[in-house]
Amino acid sequence: MLEVLLDWDRRSLIFLNGLGCETYDAFWSLATDIATWTPLFVLFFVLIMMQYRRKEGLLIALSVVILLLITHLLTEFSKDIFERLRPNNDDQIKDLIRILKYPQGFSFFSGHASTSFAVTTLVFLFLRRNKGWLSLLFLWPLLFSFSRIYVGVHFPTDILTGALVGTILAFVAYWFLKRLIVPGSG
Repeated sequence: MLEVLLDWDRRSLIFLNGLGCETYDAFWSLATDIATWTPLFVLFFVLIMMQYRRKEGLLIALSVVILLLITHLLTEFSKDIFERLRPNNDDQIKDLIRILKYPQGFSFFSGHASTSFAVTTLVFLFLRRNKGWLSLLFLWPLLFSFSRIYVGVHFPTDILTGALVGTILAFVAYWFLKRLIVPGSG
């Protein structure tokens, strides 16, 4: 069963990565860079501060940062446990894909996916009241995560697992924070 999943993962990566072309390389290289998204983090902070009183808003913002750090640590810990080679470092696949980035280390699961989905989900949960447009915030983790396939450094299961882990951690954090930090919110 595991071999079937890994085969699907390799074939899916080759297909999705193969959709890329030089015309879009600059866009996806920019999309995969965390610094590109700094204005979005500022927007998250401003939206939180607009919806909550100062003390609550600062505690929520601090909680988002703590969740980001916890998610990052869990991701790095899992990479050390699973030791799955990144596609760009895997001799079986690296000549079959387009590679735009060359990070070292392991790939399972994606830190880009886990942290971006954790942060976005937690911010969304705290801000969602009467704001249907906030679901557009999820364009960030989707683009950010897919960029990792495009540049050749993650398999689809790395992305899907990272997104799932980040989302679950955000829901757990929200449940915990809603009771301890911001009673009566959301």
